[in-house]
Amino acid sequence: MQDIYNGISATRLDGAVWRKSERSNSQGACVELARLDSATVAMRNSRDPKGTALIYPADAVRAMVSALRAGDFDDLLGS
Repeated sequence: MQDIYNGISATRLDGAVWRKSERSNSQGACVELARLDSATVAMRNSRDPKGTALIYPADAVRAMVSALRAGDFDDLLGS
């Protein structure tokens, strides 16, 4: 198993299959996700695919997506 740590270069995540939301715009300012194993998800900036990847437990990503769907962060977007 490869040594995976928070802040690793996305290019070092062997076999990662990156995806972004179908709702992403053409501006390229998107977050891409890759499932690394059953318990770990990586995130990177789509504008910098060779840049840093942040590594999160899958449960934390699940909780974030749930909160986004519930509108918990809508206030950060302004009116």
